[in-house]
Parts: sequence; structure tokens; C-alpha cells
Amino acid sequence: MEPSETPAITMFTTTSSYDYETTYDYDSNSDYEDEVCNKTSVRQVGAIFTPVFFSMVVVLSLVGNILILVILVKYENLRSLTNNFILNLALSDLLFTTGLPFWAYNHMHRWTLGAPACKIVSFIFYLGFYSSGILLILMTIHRYVAVVRPLSDIVTTTGFYSVVASVLIWLLSVLVSSPVFMFATVNSDICGYVDSYWTLWAIYQQNVLFLVSAVVFIFCYSQIMYRLLRPTAQRRRTKTVKLIFMLMVVFFVGWVPYNIVINLQSYDYRPSTAADSEYRAEDCEQSKRLDYALYVARLFAYSHCCLNPIFYVFVGIKFKNHLKKLLSTWSDNGNNSIRSRPSRLTITSVTSGDEFSL
Repeated sequence: MEPSETPAITMFTTTSSYDYETTYDYDSNSDYEDEVCNKTSVRQVGAIFTPVFFSMVVVLSLVGNILILVILVKYENLRSLTNNFILNLALSDLLFTTGLPFWAYNHMHRWTLGAPACKIVSFIFYLGFYSSGILLILMTIHRYVAVVRPLSDIVTTTGFYSVVASVLIWLLSVLVSSPVFMFATVNSDICGYVDSYWTLWAIYQQNVLFLVSAVVFIFCYSQIMYRLLRPTAQRRRTKTVKLIFMLMVVFFVGWVPYNIVINLQSYDYRPSTAADSEYRAEDCEQSKRLDYALYVARLFAYSHCCLNPIFYVFVGIKFKNHLKKLLSTWSDNGNNSIRSRPSRLTITSVTSGDEFSL
């Protein structure tokens, strides 16, 4: 008896990562039962390392992003577009972080929380994932405009327009995240999409977000570095150029391997023919190698929620000073006498490299 044309693939998706257990859809009386792709060893590795890594990321992300929210509320002017972006990025990273404990639990015990929880957790996780990506794109463009055209109205936007920008960002994030809420389900203790079509949609949607982000990063930061390296640039340009270079390295090291791996794994979800059956043993081994590669790539990619506070906020002189004041206040047993006036948004420090908190 011939195998069916389409492999029946069960999938657990961490809403931006994939843990595969692939079995081919044979008849119950088929002689091909030995051709099942057994990934027990892959799942065992994931059950050991993934919860440990996710736990570290969760702790670091919660500490860093909650500190940002406290500092913004306590010391900063929330009406400015700059601080508005930082506030939303911290909230976005916290949303992303809330999904990690559930996926860590899933790696250890499979999904036992039911279909409604699968939908809700996946949606929140995706919402944090996409809103963070969109915000980083907009923050990069905003930084580029601040350097190239420091007197632009976009740089000094406050109040109503900042609120409008936030609303549009979250509406777009909800829109691109909504398919997982509608089409996620639980099959054989696996939380994922109902069929391969939506799985492919999720993979390629992530790939598109990465490509757009990469183009924006390369263009904007290369232009910023070009201006800072000119002889007329002001002091401390070396420190700023190093920071920009580090931002780009962290971005590409984190997201290039991850997007390559999930794109290669997307081929597992495409229809196969009976003629492909002789290659399935080889495909199984290749799929296992990709799963192991995903575990490593995911370590770097998922770190963004705890690295964003460091690279996009606490490297700035202004926020470092606020952090020192906050820690000093806490060390004085809650003495609130040490406070700071809301800082006024300036551009000169950005262009000179003295302040690079955005």
C-alpha cells in the first residue's frame, strides 16, 4: 500500500518556534510503520535545556523591563514620542516574556492546559513578538531622523500624536497576531495551528518581519554611522559607533540563524508525493538536525526581550542616572525624597553621541 500524498504532521508551536514530531499518514495496516520519524531524543534535549534557558530569560526580562516602566513613570515625560516608544517596547517585551513559562512547561509535560489557554497564551506571545519587532523598526527610523534631520517635527512630537502612534502600533500588532487566536488548537497534547496552511503563514510572516527589520537596520544605522564618522562630527563618536555596531551584530546574530532554520523547517509542511517516500529516512535525520539547530538559534532570538532594555535604554546617560537615583531611593528604605524633574527631550546629545538611550 502506498503512503498518502500529504504527511500528517503534528506541531507544537511556541508561536515563533517549532518543536516537530513528524509522522507520515499511513493506513493502519500499512507495512511502513517502521518509517515513523521518532524524535524522542530531540524532545528530551528540549525538555532539559529549554526550561532552564527560558527561566533565565524570564527573570532578566522581568527585572529589566519593570525597571524601565518604573523609571519612565517616576522620572520621565511620558508625552514625548521617544519615551512613548520605550514604554511600549517594555510592555511588548513583558507580553512576550509571559508566554515563555508556558512553553517551558509544555516542553516538560506537553500541553495539558486545554484549547482556550492555548489560544490565549499563543495570542499574547505573538502580540508581544510582533509589537516588539514593529517598535524596533519605528525606533530605528526615529533615531535616523533625529540624526539626519534633528529639527524635524517627528523628533519633537508629543502628546496627542504619541498616543495615536501607540494605538496604531498595537492595532497593527493585534491584526497580524489574530490568526493564531482564531486557528490555534490542541491536537495530541500539542498546541499549534489547525493545519499546515496557517503554520506556513506564521513562518513566512516572521520571515517578512525579519527582512523588513534588516533592511531598515542596515539603511538607517549605516547612514547614522556615515554621519558620525565625518570629520565634522562631535566628540564621543567612537563610543556611539561601537554601540551601533554592537546593536547590529546582536540583531543579526540573534535573528538570522533563527529565520533560516524556521524557513527550512517550513518545507516539512508542504505537500509531499508518494515518490518522496524513499527519501523520508534521510528527511527525518535532516529534520532532527534542524530541530537541534532551532534550539540553539532560539537561545539567541528569544534573548531580545531581556537585551532590549540594555541596548535601547540603559546605555543612555540619562537613564543610567535615573537608575542610580532609583536604586539609591530603594536602598534608603523607601525614602521618596530623592526625585528628579521630568527630563526634556533633546536631540543634540543624540547627534553627538553623548546620549544614545533611544
